[in-house]
Amino acid sequence: MSKILVTGGAGFIGSNLCESLLQDGHTVVCLDNFSTGHRENIEHLFTEFPDRFRLIEGDIRDMETCREAVSGQDYVLHEAALGSVPRSIKDPATTNAVNIGGFLNMLIAARDEGVKRFVFAASSSTYGDSQTLPKVEDVIGKPLSPYAITKFVDELYADVFARTYGTEYIGLRYFNVFGRRQDPNGAYAAVIPLFVKKFMNHEAPNINGDGEYSRDFTYIDNVILMNKLALSTENPEALNQIYNTAFGERTTLNQLVTYLQEFLSEFDAKIAEIEPTHGPNRLGDIPHSLASIDKAKRLLNYAPKYSMRDGLKEACKWYWENLK
Repeated sequence: MSKILVTGGAGFIGSNLCESLLQDGHTVVCLDNFSTGHRENIEHLFTEFPDRFRLIEGDIRDMETCREAVSGQDYVLHEAALGSVPRSIKDPATTNAVNIGGFLNMLIAARDEGVKRFVFAASSSTYGDSQTLPKVEDVIGKPLSPYAITKFVDELYADVFARTYGTEYIGLRYFNVFGRRQDPNGAYAAVIPLFVKKFMNHEAPNINGDGEYSRDFTYIDNVILMNKLALSTENPEALNQIYNTAFGERTTLNQLVTYLQEFLSEFDAKIAEIEPTHGPNRLGDIPHSLASIDKAKRLLNYAPKYSMRDGLKEACKWYWENLK
C-alpha cells in the first residue's frame, strides 16, 4: 500500500478521493486551508482510519507547508485550486496565486522529495474558444477566463518539469464533475447542487441563457476511477500525458432541469411543478462541452461506470438525505 498526499483533500473531489484511497488500504495525508473545503467532509475519516489518515491545515502558496506535506509520500494527487470562472473574473490575482503559484510550489516540493508520480486536476476550461466537438486533448483554443489560463499554465509547467527534471505526471481535465459532498452554498456553487437546493426549497432555479448550452456532466465515481488509474498505471505510454476525465455524453441545461425534477419529485411531488426562470448567459462560459474519452480508454483502460443520468439519480438521493 502507498503513502498518498491529497491536496485540497477536504474539498468536494478531494474528500471523495481521500475516503476511497483509505478504503483501499492506503495511507493518506490531506492538505487543505479550508478556503473552499469543509471539515465535515473529512471528520469521519479520523474515526474510521485513525492510523492512516492525517490532516495538515495549510496553504499551497506557502512553500514550507508544501514541503512538509510531501515529506515521505509516494504519490501526490493535487486537487487544491480556486475553482470557478466567475470567481477568477472577479479576482484574477488570487486565482493566479493559488492555481499557478501554489501549483508550482507543489511541483517543486514533489520533485525535491522524489515522489513517484504527480497526478493533478486539470480542467476542460482549457479548451477555451475551440469549436471542435468532441474535445480531443491535443486540440485547444484560446482561454476565455483567468481560471482557464491558470489551468493551462499548470499543464505547461508539468510538461516542462517532466522534460527538465524527470518528474512523472498525469493531468486530468475534469468535465463538470458532480456528486456527493459538492457544496450547494456560496456565491460560486456549481449548477447541479445549486439547482438541487433551489428545488428542495421549492424555489425556481435560474438558467443562464436559453438553456441549450450543454455540458459533459461527470459523476464523482468516474473521476475517482480515473485518478486511481492515473496512480497505478504501469503503461509507459500513459505517463506524462493529459486526459479528458468525463463520461463522453452531452446534456443541455434544460435536460438537466428535467432530470432533476424527475428524480427529486420521487421524494417531493411538488418539485415537478416548479418552472425555472431564465437570465443572461454568463461571461466566460463556453456554449458546448463534450469530451472524447478515447485516449483514456486506450492508454489507461478507462471504462466509466456511471452515465450522467445514473450519477444524477445517486446524487439526488444523497442530497435529499443530507440537505434536508
